Order: sequence, then C-alpha cells, then structure tokens
Amino acid sequence: MERTAINPVAWSAEMGFNQGEIVSGHTRTLFISGQTAMSRDGRPQHDGDMAAQLALSLDNMEAVLDEAGMGLANIVRLNVYTTDVDALFPHYGVLAARLGAAGVAPTTTMLGVVRLAIPGQMVELEGTAVM
Repeated sequence: MERTAINPVAWSAEMGFNQGEIVSGHTRTLFISGQTAMSRDGRPQHDGDMAAQLALSLDNMEAVLDEAGMGLANIVRLNVYTTDVDALFPHYGVLAARLGAAGVAPTTTMLGVVRLAIPGQMVELEGTAVM
C-alpha cells in the first residue's frame, strides 16, 4: 500500500492530519463503526472524563484494527464526534500523539454533536483503514 499526503496548506499537517490522502495498491478496506468508551462487556466507562473516554475509545478502535490484522498505521480516515468540542481540544494531543507514533496523519473531521447513542459518552471515533 502506498500513501501520498495532499496538503495545499501547511497548518493541518502541523495539527496532525492531512487535507487529503491518495491510497493506492491496497487489497483490504476496513470500515470501523464508531468506538466509544465502552468496556468489553458493553458498559459505559469514565462518565464525565473526556481524557479517559478518548483514550478508551482509541483503545477500542485499536482492538478492532488488531482483530482485522491491522493497526493505527492503516487508518486513512478518522471521524471524531464529541458532545463538547472545547472539552476535547485539551486532550486531542493524546490522539494525535498515538497516530503520530504509528506514522500516520489520516484525513480527519471533528464534529460537535448534541449527544451520542449511549448517555454519558462524550467522544466517538469512526474510521476507515486500508491494507
């Protein structure tokens, strides 16, 4: 698989995401449902703690990737949904650091939403991975 970053501006790469990405030569595509801060047995975790919810949501996304024989390095598209954009920003570096450690800066959209499906959940990560 070959990835080519498309960045007509420099600021997005400095924030940890690309404006666009061309992916060629891939053989498998994984569409990842929204991952939240849920335990393995389906119980919401970390009520009111944005940092912990973000970390567990990313852990849960990595578990899906791992099950498919992939990792964060395979993420080409990431959607971030949050009930509080302002509360998420101070913790966004955790997400950017883990993606950076995997050597990727996937195309990303962050959306503020009224609520998520499970009451108390504050952040949800949805992605597309290719291999």
